[in-house]
Amino acid sequence: MALAAVVFSCLLIGVTGQDGQAMTAEEKSKIRDQILEMFDHAYNSYMDYAYPADELMPLSCRGRVRGLEPNRGDIDDSLGKFSLTLIDTLDTLVLLNKLDEFEEAVKKTVRDVRLDNDIVVSVFETNIRVLGGLLGAHVMADVLKQRGEKMQWYRDELLHMAKELGYRLLPAFNTTSGLPYPRVNLRYGVVSPLSRTGTESDTCTACAGTMILEFAALSRLSGDPIFEEHARKAMDVLWEKRQRGSDLVGTVINIHNGDWVRRDSGVGAGIDSYYEYLMKAYILLGDKVYLERFNTHYSAIMKYISQPPLLLNVHMHNPTVNVRSWMDSLLAFFPGLQVLRGDLKPAIETHEMLYQVTKQHNFLPEAFTTEFRVHWGQHPLRPEFAESTYFLYKATGDPYYLKVGQSIVEKLNTHTRVPCGFAAVQDVRTGTHEDRMDSFFLAEMFKYLYLLFSEKSQLPIDIDDYIFTTEAHLLPVSLSTTQPSCHTNNTEPQAHEDDLFSYSCPSAQTLFPNNPTFAKTIRDGYKYLTGVGRAQQASPVRGIELPLHDTGLEPVEFLKSMGISLTPLTELVSASRGSVSQDSQKGVYKLKLVAEVSQTPEHEEVVPLIVQLISPPFLGRTVLTAGPAKFGMDLTKQEHGMKGSIVKSVPYTACGPIENAMELQGHIALALRGDCMFAAKARRLQEAGVTGVIFIDHREGSSSAETPLFQMVGDGEPTDDITVPLVFLFSKEGAILTAALQEHQNVDVLLLPKERQLGKEKPEKLNIKFRLAKEGEIAEGEVESTTIQLVLEQSETATDTDATSLTGETEETCSSPQKDPETNP
Repeated sequence: MALAAVVFSCLLIGVTGQDGQAMTAEEKSKIRDQILEMFDHAYNSYMDYAYPADELMPLSCRGRVRGLEPNRGDIDDSLGKFSLTLIDTLDTLVLLNKLDEFEEAVKKTVRDVRLDNDIVVSVFETNIRVLGGLLGAHVMADVLKQRGEKMQWYRDELLHMAKELGYRLLPAFNTTSGLPYPRVNLRYGVVSPLSRTGTESDTCTACAGTMILEFAALSRLSGDPIFEEHARKAMDVLWEKRQRGSDLVGTVINIHNGDWVRRDSGVGAGIDSYYEYLMKAYILLGDKVYLERFNTHYSAIMKYISQPPLLLNVHMHNPTVNVRSWMDSLLAFFPGLQVLRGDLKPAIETHEMLYQVTKQHNFLPEAFTTEFRVHWGQHPLRPEFAESTYFLYKATGDPYYLKVGQSIVEKLNTHTRVPCGFAAVQDVRTGTHEDRMDSFFLAEMFKYLYLLFSEKSQLPIDIDDYIFTTEAHLLPVSLSTTQPSCHTNNTEPQAHEDDLFSYSCPSAQTLFPNNPTFAKTIRDGYKYLTGVGRAQQASPVRGIELPLHDTGLEPVEFLKSMGISLTPLTELVSASRGSVSQDSQKGVYKLKLVAEVSQTPEHEEVVPLIVQLISPPFLGRTVLTAGPAKFGMDLTKQEHGMKGSIVKSVPYTACGPIENAMELQGHIALALRGDCMFAAKARRLQEAGVTGVIFIDHREGSSSAETPLFQMVGDGEPTDDITVPLVFLFSKEGAILTAALQEHQNVDVLLLPKERQLGKEKPEKLNIKFRLAKEGEIAEGEVESTTIQLVLEQSETATDTDATSLTGETEETCSSPQKDPETNP
């Protein structure tokens, strides 16, 4: 337990020697004041324009109230009509020394917030944001009260609210496995006919494995062990269901039988905070079992998922196979977790890669490819990159990370600040805004940024006495001494080898042996990873490196099949210089591109589709631009497209059992984006008998006019089984379609490529036959009035190549809107 209490604080090592000059106290103070001003702008905008609503809509300057705004799918499951942003921000107010505002906010929370609303919420989001927010605020209120400074009226009201909310979340754990349902009705629970939930069969690994900190803290603060027992049980199930050969877990699991539904394994969305809570449960609770489990998983992560500086998803049963070529932004928390463990080298590598991506796009896109191109362009003001920046600065003392933090502050102010707060970025490529400011922006972003530029003496609490939850709420590590660990929680001994940091706290000498520039030397290898900032140098030889096996055949043959001819660079060099240096790494060939290859565009060309409303009163006049999918029926190969009447899926996200399968059969389904992968939705709806699917974006205000079209991708599994056509509409186009359905009940649509739009005038095609002849010569069967004559005059500059290129007889097909063949050429 003593070790658990000092793991965090002993990482605060001082290391100097960096990329540039250290930041002065005055410079840090100026940035800290700027962060406080930004926080005031965001918090006051919420209180002035949105409270008591759950969230602020910064573009509309009003609150987001669930049920009064267009449904955004699973994103709205965070909203429970319990003033979400206020509760999520409470302990941030204390950390930023806004103690008067904190006391007033607590009074508002106690007076105004109700937790018994008839509303279905996400168990995961409500736990980390609301329960965690209440617990963190209670701990802060108690500290201030004990000091005699503030909160003398406080009588544990926030703890009582937390306990009430805990009991309202407990019905979600009423499953045969012990894994919680993903959603619960705050008033009616799960099994009640009035609950409008309880039909789900799946949950994500992080959703089930991110309860232990809040539930254990609630048990230890309230004295009721039931919360910690249920959260421990869920963690036990996930541990037991890991793949024993790889020690990895999947992304989605069946809550009733424990079978894996999605077997891709990574450290990003769907799994991230499960790993985080194993490590932090050990620090907070002093239970060695959690550390042993974390170490087992961490060894597997570093063996299979970590491909420095990348963190790639693999198949849990066959972890040598990457299941996708892109990463999501949520994995940006992982370098911070590696700091807690003391494994700084890979943390520095991955963080530097992420920083280079932000240099290229201003922010981390929601997903980006291994070539650092945008995969999903949204940036909802996520704090994970700032979190890892803070932890790396605390671990190294390197002012480089202060410069990184400064860039975060400047970009937020420059690109996301609006009159009523800060707005999420709808697409980092265009910089367009989204009418959204999630509560985690105030709960997490400003905490980490303020701490980054603050000295311990400038904080109202000793930050080393607390552990951050995944929502950055503060829980005291002293909880490890309030209750003995659960002895039924056992982890069988693992075969993996313990490394230096498995059970001990790292030291500066171990991490940076006689080398204060150690961190810089690691970063320098990734400084120009994305190409940003690299000086352009002309080179006669464009070299590439391929990791070939000893035979070296497969990659070369693959490239040849693409029309690229390759010659070993050694042959070229030896031919020109007479000597060649041997490559020190066996199996790596340096090759020169001999064939000229055309430059590939940065973004893959997307063939636009349309959804054309053809039933009365539209009659084909309403045409909505749609994006295609990389799987399902290829509409470009269907002569007449796909016609059908549209029906909304129930549930609208199509991420659970389809409740209106009979109604959908033989129709084109409408389904909302979010909550699960496109492929999973498509499979469920195809099984229900639909003839096609129209997916509608859940991001409010998105449109094809402002956001580039993209191709929907699969889930890493084979998608050959999906045969129905799939198209994607942005929010504004989707709103037109759903409004038409609501008004006219029966709406027929046609799905087809934009170029084959029904009713669009098509150009006439004219076959023109060219042959070379002497001037005035007419061949047999030709009529002068219907013959186009191209007279070729001899030029002094004509080359032999020019002449020979005109020999022979060629037939071309040309497009012309004219029917008259006598058009003057």
